[in-house]
Amino acid sequence: MTTRTSPLPSVPIDSPDRSLYDVLTHADGPQGSLPLDREMLLNAPSGDLFGLSQNAGMGWDPRQLRRKEFLILSTQGGIRAPDGRPVALGYHTGHWEVGLLMQAAAEEMAARGAIPFAGFVTDPCDGRTQGTVGMFDSLAYRNDAAIVLRRLARSLPTRRGVMGVATCDKGLPAMMIALAGVKALPIILVPGGVTLVPTEGEDAGKAQTIGARYAHAMISLEEAAEIGCRACASPGGGCQFLGTAATSQVVAEALGMSLLHSALAPSGQPIWTDMARRSAQALLSLEAQGITGAHILTDDAVYNAMVVHAAFGGSTNLLLHIPAIAHAAQLHRPTVEDWEAVNRAVPRLVDALPNGPVGYPTVQVFLAGGVPEVMLHLRDLGLLRLNAMTAHGRPLGDMLDEWAGSERRARLRERLYHLDGVDPDDVIMGPARARERGLTSSVCFPRGNLAPEGSVIKATSIDPAVVDADGVYRKVGPARVFSSERAAIAAIKGLGDREVEAGDVIVLAGRGPMGSGMEETYQLTSALKHLPWGKQVALITDARFSGVSTGACIGHIGPEALAGGPIGRVRDGDLIQIVVDRVHLTGSVDLVGHDGRRYSPAEGAQVLAERAAHPDVAADPRLPDDTRLWAALQNASGGTWAGCVFDVDRIIETLEAGRKALGR
Repeated sequence: MTTRTSPLPSVPIDSPDRSLYDVLTHADGPQGSLPLDREMLLNAPSGDLFGLSQNAGMGWDPRQLRRKEFLILSTQGGIRAPDGRPVALGYHTGHWEVGLLMQAAAEEMAARGAIPFAGFVTDPCDGRTQGTVGMFDSLAYRNDAAIVLRRLARSLPTRRGVMGVATCDKGLPAMMIALAGVKALPIILVPGGVTLVPTEGEDAGKAQTIGARYAHAMISLEEAAEIGCRACASPGGGCQFLGTAATSQVVAEALGMSLLHSALAPSGQPIWTDMARRSAQALLSLEAQGITGAHILTDDAVYNAMVVHAAFGGSTNLLLHIPAIAHAAQLHRPTVEDWEAVNRAVPRLVDALPNGPVGYPTVQVFLAGGVPEVMLHLRDLGLLRLNAMTAHGRPLGDMLDEWAGSERRARLRERLYHLDGVDPDDVIMGPARARERGLTSSVCFPRGNLAPEGSVIKATSIDPAVVDADGVYRKVGPARVFSSERAAIAAIKGLGDREVEAGDVIVLAGRGPMGSGMEETYQLTSALKHLPWGKQVALITDARFSGVSTGACIGHIGPEALAGGPIGRVRDGDLIQIVVDRVHLTGSVDLVGHDGRRYSPAEGAQVLAERAAHPDVAADPRLPDDTRLWAALQNASGGTWAGCVFDVDRIIETLEAGRKALGR
């Protein structure tokens, strides 16, 4: 029975508080005078002079207004009361507390005689928009936010350096892309940290599957409600698993943009705010030494980031973000071949959620030593470029030497053991122990007649029960074609007349940039992971996955269906063959039969070439014009495997060619 409520009364024009009408039109203004001199009045731009007026108007002591100015940019969201109580909620925990980092950094700058400025570009939450049209704006937001952040940096002409503070899936990559474009100034990035795990309950990754598990009677309504309530055990920080948020923090540190051992710090704790204060000190030191973003972000830095990404077994979304960072810094963009070479050479050394085998939360990875601990092993293997400059103003090799003998390392690793009974060497392992524990390299890039430009799978996350004794996953199954994520998740939940069954290969096509903004389809992959028969199902798509996705799930298939990719020509019942060699990191995804016929991948390529596109595969009618424009621009710039960037020269060239063609 629906309960009717009476409408709220309209808001009147008049207010009962008559003192509100005592409005003033003049004020005395700040006391004192600006620290001007003849040279400045004659030669400085009027903007510099008026900027001082505004600084005084905001309350800064006018006697201190010619000190060095530094800009802090952040993705802060929500409104917190001084006691931490929410006045207005943010989009997610990841940006809820980062204002505290900004405050700590700003206070440190001021204490050291600098003038801090702050600006904000908040970010959305991929977890909040899973399965909704909000996901259509997710990846496109990254490019837009990076543009706005760069514009803000340029719009404070007197800044001497730029600090970025960010945490989560799109805000942190956007911040890294923005800082990468600030080549002539000192830069530093402060990662916003991670949230804690509940003492009793599930991590935020597994908790996002309560709907699918309830649909299959695996949990009760009461259990679902309790799990969902407890998942975010502390109010700030990115999720507890090595998804895109945590991996982006790891990559920022590996790039040298962040202080050593700053990624994955527990949000809200003293060690977290201390990191912001020390980052402020580091930025001022970089400025004094003349070390700029161009000195830190080099091809060696990008290479190190790829190596560390592989050793962590990080989110495949970074295959979109690292090339975009490199592009912004005017460096070589990693290709599929570059990724393949790195992932074949680098062992996975970290046992973290969601990859396992145990699956330690990110805060325990931090206590075990985080990025520098992993780098010690990579250094011993000769896999790092140790001359790369860091935000400390010193080369990476020097910083690792200091880390190895530091009190911080010893105390935190000891803390992990005494607090949780966890051996830090079980979380971050040397190569020999990693092999003994069955850790395999993470990312593989299958090609084939359905993915001629490439695709990506977290090979290490395929359930061992469906992997052959030689380490190869082999599957041939009938295609179940879907052109919307909503229809696919309904079929997985067993709703309607198109249920997915063990042995099927789900084909989700038309969900790349041009179809849906390249939405993230974590609700599909997470459901398959936590359903008992899910390991018997494979998924291939031109969309992308969350970093917490697991299973035989192949994404980023290129070309995307709406750019003419053959995945858009698959039909229900087609036989799909998937082979993923987890040992040698090779793989293929091919059409190998239909209508009772079996044939070779080469013959399958011919069949696909002769077919028309699937009639249901089309751009989502709800796709915003903003995202359609983003998709067109990134497609002209090289598409998914170029990082979904805006390559201005290529865009202008394409527009000019189109103008000439239309002119004829």
